Amino acid sequence: MEGTKDTKEGVEVMHHEDIAVNLPHGEDERPWYQQPELRKLYLLMPFLFLGSTTLGYDGSLLNGLQTMPAWQSFFNHPTGSHLGLLGAFPGFGGFAVLLFTPYIADYCGRRLGTGIGCCLVILGSAIQACPQPSNPDAMFLAGRFIMGMGSNISNATCPLLITEVAHPRHRGRVTTIYNTVWYVGAILAAWTTFGTLNHVVGDLSWRLPVGLQCAMPGIQLLALWMLPESPRWLIAKGKYANAKKILTKYHGNGTETDFVNWEFSEISQTIELEESVAASSGWYELVRTPGNRKRCLLIILTAIFSQCSGNGLVSYYLASVLNTIGITNPSNQAAINGGLTIWCWLVSLGCAFLVDRVGRRVLFLIAGVGMLIAFSIWTACSAVYAKTGDSGAGSAVLAMIFLFYGAAGFAWPGLTVSYTVEILPFKIRAKGLTLCFVGTSLAGIFNQYVNPIGLEALAWKFYLVYIVVLVLECLAIYFLYVETRGPTLEEIAVLFDGPDANVAGTTVPMERKRSIEVSDDKA
Repeated sequence: MEGTKDTKEGVEVMHHEDIAVNLPHGEDERPWYQQPELRKLYLLMPFLFLGSTTLGYDGSLLNGLQTMPAWQSFFNHPTGSHLGLLGAFPGFGGFAVLLFTPYIADYCGRRLGTGIGCCLVILGSAIQACPQPSNPDAMFLAGRFIMGMGSNISNATCPLLITEVAHPRHRGRVTTIYNTVWYVGAILAAWTTFGTLNHVVGDLSWRLPVGLQCAMPGIQLLALWMLPESPRWLIAKGKYANAKKILTKYHGNGTETDFVNWEFSEISQTIELEESVAASSGWYELVRTPGNRKRCLLIILTAIFSQCSGNGLVSYYLASVLNTIGITNPSNQAAINGGLTIWCWLVSLGCAFLVDRVGRRVLFLIAGVGMLIAFSIWTACSAVYAKTGDSGAGSAVLAMIFLFYGAAGFAWPGLTVSYTVEILPFKIRAKGLTLCFVGTSLAGIFNQYVNPIGLEALAWKFYLVYIVVLVLECLAIYFLYVETRGPTLEEIAVLFDGPDANVAGTTVPMERKRSIEVSDDKA
């Protein structure tokens, strides 16, 4: 983390780890692990990351349950629309609360909002694990609906708290790591179902992994109160002293440095400017200005691409895909599901540390092009297997599934949420993240309901739809996406709103605005 310095007009440009970031004088130049309070903050961050595990656990859980004869028998061997309904119901629950989540985040706070979400997930998981044989769908669907509600509330507040409390130097990497932990939940679900499939007899083999879905939100709920509230939310609520105290403790290691004063000033003045122009706009503020309209377009595209790039086929219906290439043994399917989740997590976690070196837009492009190539080969090999039954073609499909998810790991697991919260000003950050979840929920419901029907009716030919989507995705990323590495969370507004952006501070703001615009042009 040691670096060189250039100084221009009172602004210090630090080159840490080959990352050029403009920050004022007075920042502690030591690596985060040598700063006691910042180290304490980041060691507590994994408890916030647990918020992302819920959806990952659920996605992999349904895959695992489909490999279990006891679950299949209990639910009368669901296929097509019945299976799609079981998969889509968390999306319905999440969609039902989406309009309320920004108000929970803005009025209750990021921390309390996360706690509310955790409680609902725990309740939903318990109900989901206790359906009765006389009417198996009723309680199972009710539990999944409540779990989806809680998961969306938690996922609408956790990333905001992470982004708004992180040091500007580490914001991109820390926030990107959050969504990669989706795969930790997937890994736990995959290997739990694999273990109970082979070692637990009867209905307990599927009830046990379903009930364990409440473990991670339970741990998060207990640890949540050790973490600080967002200083930006505290400032927005007029609690300036508390916000300053948090910034001083964690970003100044207990000392009120020039850097802490600059950061506090920029955040508080920027929020005041945002409130002065958005006070009477409400939801209309999302589309009131050209910059906000561009933000909304990128958020909607990111939400759709994160769910509808072919990844939903494997995320929820891997067993159905494997059946099309002759891998029908339940134990083998469960083992492949578990191995795939570990592979995906390792790739996505590694790429999370590249966001400030390579940039967000480049990672999106690598992911899009790589997924297109892998999925095209996947489709071709599936067609060969369908016509000839060649085992080599089936093995090639399995290899392409792993390569496809390796390419996706460059961007979609981590950047879907982190890019969304980065490009949004504080005043509309919660509403904009809600827009992202509206998009992902609708796309997820489509995926989870339509995919099993498409696979059942068209088999490998259904994949052609996603090839078209991936081509459009690559074009959209290349022509529309904005690079956000470098500026602070407040100053990213300049990239969308130009020199008239509502950004304030004490360190020659106009010069900084011009330098940000120049760096964006170079990117």
